[in-house]
Amino acid sequence: MPKYQKFEDLPVWQEAARLYNRVLDLLEQPDVPLTSGFRNQLDRAALSVSNNIAEGFERVTTNELTSFLAIARGSTGEVRSMMAVVKNRQRLQRFVRDFQEIRALAESCARQLTAWTGSIEASPVQGKRHLTPEIKERRTVADKAAAFRLNFLRGLKPDHPLYKSREARAARGEAEGE
Repeated sequence: MPKYQKFEDLPVWQEAARLYNRVLDLLEQPDVPLTSGFRNQLDRAALSVSNNIAEGFERVTTNELTSFLAIARGSTGEVRSMMAVVKNRQRLQRFVRDFQEIRALAESCARQLTAWTGSIEASPVQGKRHLTPEIKERRTVADKAAAFRLNFLRGLKPDHPLYKSREARAARGEAEGE
Protein backbone atom coordinates (compact mmCIF):
# COMPACT_ATOMS: atom_id res chain seq x y z
CA MET A 1 0.00 0.00 0.00
CA PRO A 2 1.42 3.41 -0.88
CA LYS A 3 2.39 5.70 1.96
CA TYR A 4 0.09 8.71 2.02
CA GLN A 5 1.30 12.04 3.33
CA LYS A 6 -2.12 13.73 3.61
CA PHE A 7 -5.50 12.33 4.53
CA GLU A 8 -6.94 14.05 1.44
CA ASP A 9 -4.94 11.60 -0.69
CA LEU A 10 -6.51 8.53 0.92
CA PRO A 11 -8.98 6.83 -1.44
CA VAL A 12 -11.37 6.13 1.43
CA TRP A 13 -11.34 9.77 2.52
CA GLN A 14 -12.06 10.81 -1.08
CA GLU A 15 -14.99 8.35 -1.16
CA ALA A 16 -16.23 9.75 2.16
CA ALA A 17 -16.05 13.28 0.69
CA ARG A 18 -18.11 12.07 -2.28
CA LEU A 19 -20.61 10.59 0.17
CA TYR A 20 -20.98 13.86 2.04
CA ASN A 21 -21.31 15.89 -1.15
CA ARG A 22 -23.96 13.50 -2.46
CA VAL A 23 -25.86 13.90 0.82
CA LEU A 24 -25.59 17.69 0.44
CA ASP A 25 -26.94 17.41 -3.13
CA LEU A 26 -29.99 15.64 -1.75
CA LEU A 27 -30.49 17.94 1.22
CA GLU A 28 -30.12 21.11 -0.87
CA GLN A 29 -33.06 20.15 -3.06
CA PRO A 30 -35.91 22.38 -1.86
CA ASP A 31 -38.68 19.85 -2.38
CA VAL A 32 -37.32 16.87 -0.36
CA PRO A 33 -39.93 16.22 2.36
CA LEU A 34 -37.60 15.25 5.22
CA THR A 35 -37.89 16.56 8.74
CA SER A 36 -35.31 19.02 9.97
CA GLY A 37 -34.15 16.46 12.56
CA PHE A 38 -33.62 13.81 9.88
CA ARG A 39 -31.79 16.29 7.64
CA ASN A 40 -29.55 17.40 10.51
CA GLN A 41 -28.72 13.85 11.58
CA LEU A 42 -28.01 12.70 8.02
CA ASP A 43 -25.79 15.73 7.44
CA ARG A 44 -23.86 15.08 10.66
CA ALA A 45 -23.51 11.32 10.13
CA ALA A 46 -22.27 11.71 6.56
CA LEU A 47 -19.76 14.41 7.52
CA SER A 48 -18.59 12.30 10.45
CA VAL A 49 -17.20 9.66 8.08
CA SER A 50 -14.60 11.91 6.43
CA ASN A 51 -13.88 13.83 9.63
CA ASN A 52 -13.11 10.70 11.64
CA ILE A 53 -10.90 9.30 8.89
CA ALA A 54 -8.98 12.59 8.90
CA GLU A 55 -8.73 12.75 12.68
CA GLY A 56 -7.55 9.15 12.92
CA PHE A 57 -4.99 9.69 10.19
CA GLU A 58 -3.54 12.63 12.11
CA ARG A 59 -3.19 10.63 15.33
CA VAL A 60 0.13 9.09 16.31
CA THR A 61 -0.66 5.56 17.44
CA THR A 62 -2.26 2.68 15.61
CA ASN A 63 -4.78 2.23 18.45
CA GLU A 64 -5.98 5.81 18.01
CA LEU A 65 -6.16 5.40 14.25
CA THR A 66 -8.21 2.20 14.46
CA SER A 67 -10.54 3.78 17.03
CA PHE A 68 -11.35 6.67 14.71
CA LEU A 69 -11.73 4.34 11.74
CA ALA A 70 -14.26 2.35 13.79
CA ILE A 71 -16.18 5.54 14.52
CA ALA A 72 -16.12 6.45 10.82
CA ARG A 73 -17.39 2.99 9.95
CA GLY A 74 -20.16 3.37 12.51
CA SER A 75 -21.19 6.60 10.84
CA THR A 76 -21.45 4.79 7.48
CA GLY A 77 -23.84 2.39 9.18
CA GLU A 78 -25.88 5.29 10.46
CA VAL A 79 -26.15 6.76 6.95
CA ARG A 80 -27.14 3.37 5.51
CA SER A 81 -29.75 2.93 8.23
CA MET A 82 -31.25 6.34 7.54
CA MET A 83 -31.54 5.54 3.85
CA ALA A 84 -33.21 2.22 4.64
CA VAL A 85 -35.68 3.86 7.04
CA VAL A 86 -37.09 6.29 4.46
CA LYS A 87 -36.71 4.40 1.18
CA ASN A 88 -40.28 3.01 1.20
CA ARG A 89 -42.09 6.19 2.17
CA GLN A 90 -44.60 7.04 -0.53
CA ARG A 91 -43.81 10.78 -0.45
CA LEU A 92 -40.13 10.02 -1.07
CA GLN A 93 -40.40 7.57 -3.97
CA ARG A 94 -39.04 10.07 -6.50
CA PHE A 95 -35.83 10.24 -4.40
CA VAL A 96 -35.20 6.48 -4.22
CA ARG A 97 -32.35 6.73 -6.74
CA ASP A 98 -30.69 9.40 -4.56
CA PHE A 99 -31.07 7.15 -1.51
CA GLN A 100 -29.56 4.21 -3.39
CA GLU A 101 -26.55 6.27 -4.50
CA ILE A 102 -25.95 7.53 -0.98
CA ARG A 103 -26.29 4.03 0.44
CA ALA A 104 -23.85 2.64 -2.18
CA LEU A 105 -21.26 5.30 -1.30
CA ALA A 106 -21.67 4.57 2.41
CA GLU A 107 -21.24 0.84 1.74
CA SER A 108 -18.10 1.51 -0.30
CA CYS A 109 -16.66 3.56 2.56
CA ALA A 110 -17.52 0.82 5.06
CA ARG A 111 -15.78 -1.86 2.97
CA GLN A 112 -12.66 0.28 2.58
CA LEU A 113 -12.57 1.13 6.28
CA THR A 114 -12.94 -2.55 7.18
CA ALA A 115 -10.09 -3.50 4.84
CA TRP A 116 -7.85 -0.70 6.13
CA THR A 117 -8.53 -1.64 9.74
CA GLY A 118 -7.76 -5.28 8.95
CA SER A 119 -4.44 -4.38 7.35
CA ILE A 120 -3.52 -2.22 10.35
CA GLU A 121 -4.38 -4.98 12.79
CA ALA A 122 -2.31 -7.47 10.75
CA SER A 123 0.67 -5.12 10.66
CA PRO A 124 3.73 -5.88 12.78
CA VAL A 125 4.00 -2.17 13.69
CA GLN A 126 2.23 -1.48 16.97
CA GLY A 127 2.18 1.78 18.84
CA LYS A 128 3.68 4.70 16.95
CA ARG A 129 2.72 4.56 13.29
CA HIS A 130 5.55 6.63 11.87
CA LEU A 131 8.73 4.86 12.87
CA THR A 132 12.08 5.90 11.47
CA PRO A 133 14.01 3.29 9.47
CA GLU A 134 16.58 3.09 12.27
CA ILE A 135 13.94 2.27 14.88
CA LYS A 136 12.34 -0.27 12.55
CA GLU A 137 15.74 -1.92 12.04
CA ARG A 138 16.39 -2.00 15.80
CA ARG A 139 12.99 -3.60 16.36
CA THR A 140 13.70 -6.20 13.68
CA VAL A 141 17.07 -7.05 15.21
CA ALA A 142 15.58 -7.24 18.70
CA ASP A 143 12.71 -9.46 17.49
CA LYS A 144 15.18 -11.80 15.75
CA ALA A 145 17.36 -11.97 18.86
CA ALA A 146 14.34 -12.77 21.04
CA ALA A 147 13.19 -15.47 18.61
CA PHE A 148 16.71 -16.97 18.55
CA ARG A 149 16.88 -17.03 22.36
CA LEU A 150 13.45 -18.63 22.62
CA ASN A 151 14.40 -21.30 20.09
CA PHE A 152 17.71 -21.88 21.89
CA LEU A 153 15.96 -22.32 25.25
CA ARG A 154 13.40 -24.71 23.77
CA GLY A 155 16.17 -26.90 22.38
CA LEU A 156 18.24 -27.28 25.56
CA LYS A 157 19.17 -30.82 26.60
CA PRO A 158 18.07 -31.94 30.08
CA ASP A 159 21.69 -31.94 31.31
CA HIS A 160 22.23 -28.27 30.33
CA PRO A 161 22.58 -25.92 33.37
CA LEU A 162 19.78 -23.65 32.08
CA TYR A 163 17.35 -26.50 31.30
CA LYS A 164 15.46 -26.12 34.60
CA SER A 165 15.53 -22.32 34.62
CA ARG A 166 12.22 -20.46 34.73
CA GLU A 167 12.94 -18.91 31.30
CA ALA A 168 13.67 -22.29 29.66
CA ARG A 169 10.60 -23.90 31.21
CA ALA A 170 8.46 -21.01 29.96
CA ALA A 171 9.99 -21.33 26.49
CA ARG A 172 8.97 -24.98 26.44
CA GLY A 173 5.47 -24.02 27.63
CA GLU A 174 5.77 -25.80 30.98
CA ALA A 175 3.88 -24.60 34.02
CA GLU A 176 5.72 -23.18 37.05
CA GLY A 177 5.52 -26.34 39.18
CA GLU A 178 6.49 -28.90 36.52
